[in-house]
Amino acid sequence: MARSALLQVMTQAATKAGRVLARDFGEVQHLQVSMKGPADFVSSADRKAEEVVFKELSRVRPDWGFLMEERGAIEGRDPQHRWIVDPLDGTTNFLHGLPMFSVSIALERDGEIVAAVVFNPAMDEMYTAEKGGGAYLNDRRIRVASRKTLPEALFGTGIPFLGMGDHAGFLYELRQIMGETAGVRRYGAASLDLAFVAAGRLDGFWERALNPWDIAAGVLLIKEAGGIVTGLEGESFDHIRGDIACGNEFIHKALIGQLKQASTKRRAARRAGESRETGEVDPNAPA
Repeated sequence: MARSALLQVMTQAATKAGRVLARDFGEVQHLQVSMKGPADFVSSADRKAEEVVFKELSRVRPDWGFLMEERGAIEGRDPQHRWIVDPLDGTTNFLHGLPMFSVSIALERDGEIVAAVVFNPAMDEMYTAEKGGGAYLNDRRIRVASRKTLPEALFGTGIPFLGMGDHAGFLYELRQIMGETAGVRRYGAASLDLAFVAAGRLDGFWERALNPWDIAAGVLLIKEAGGIVTGLEGESFDHIRGDIACGNEFIHKALIGQLKQASTKRRAARRAGESRETGEVDPNAPA
């Protein structure tokens, strides 16, 4: 496949950062690790990889800004362009010796993602996409899966962990979807989950409140692979807000329907609970 000059720069930056991660992977017990928050770790490998990406991209486009997991937002002199970077998505996997982590780089132009790279150095898999140019795994064109019904579909998701997310709400969604499908997987790296949807390995994916650097690149991969990406109620997707549901045309529609059913059941349970507390009978509560 022919890559544009910009995409070539992005893949080179991801490859160099991946080498840094690969050198430390397998020796995670020797890393200097600090705590950012509950179950949210940052390693020396994470910081080194981010430095590599920052230097590589700044060298070729010094006027462009950044949005990075560790450094945050960095304003550039060119307000139209911004790099969105996660140097190590799947940090907890990395620190536990699980080979499910990636370097994720997206280029945002006037608020729209126009180029994307997701690289898993442990598996030597480079996912790339440019707006209007299709999506690729290494040099092979990829497409979303063609399955049309939930019973044959495999989904990915993210599970809320210690101190993060709406645990009760997620359990309603999980119960609803796992009861209708071939299965649900949780790999622990959203950028790879989305890349797997683009490559047809997963039929769909949903999660709430992801960060822009987790999903910006993966969303373009899915769109260029023929998939649909929206918010959790089918609304227009916003990579800054971070609520996401995706799949092919048929699976995406079915997924949105299941999420709405889960939300309806949770509201009914809440009403039933409130009625029990007040001694009232809720006629809409399930028997």
